[in-house]
Amino acid sequence: MNTPLNPFSRIDETADENFYSYPRLVVHIDDGAIAKVRDAYHKRIAHGAAILDLMSSWRSHLPEELSPARVTGLGLNRAEMEDNPALTEIVVHNVNTAPRLPFDDASFDAAVMTVSVQYLTHPVEVFADVARVLRPARPFIVTFSNRMFPTKAIALWRAANDEQRVAIVRRYFELSGGFADVEVVSDEDGESAASDPIWVVTGYTKVSA
Repeated sequence: MNTPLNPFSRIDETADENFYSYPRLVVHIDDGAIAKVRDAYHKRIAHGAAILDLMSSWRSHLPEELSPARVTGLGLNRAEMEDNPALTEIVVHNVNTAPRLPFDDASFDAAVMTVSVQYLTHPVEVFADVARVLRPARPFIVTFSNRMFPTKAIALWRAANDEQRVAIVRRYFELSGGFADVEVVSDEDGESAASDPIWVVTGYTKVSA
């Protein structure tokens, strides 16, 4: 991969609030991929957890059987999040302009970011703050496919292939300093026309000595 001169630059550098000002009530991955995301969350999130859904929209793909204590959606479009039946709380917040999240330390049992990591312009800072708001030994689950809004995806992501994108997300976890273990699950059906490919990279917050 040829690393761009500014890896976090975007084709469209106008305010994210403008780009996401109208609701897009569509899913960005197909049913097969959604099932993989839901399964990833089911395997890694404890029953009754307090969950943070980062860069949230109108669907969270969380399995109902998790019966979460609460699900806080943080995103840019209030109308989208108001249409999300999984959310119990809505926070309008732009992580690209303010990587510091508006939550107290150790507020959540799990955090998810669904097919949105490619839009982060300060990913290491965001990952570090996710670690801050998670309790110890809790998962931050990042799922992504090969879909994107290219004008808002960072140059590093656009220049990378699928394997390199997995390495990029893993590196975000490592550089953030807040995670002890990072687990990578590569897509098993990526060549299948029946389903969009999905990759899952999960970091678990450190346990204090």
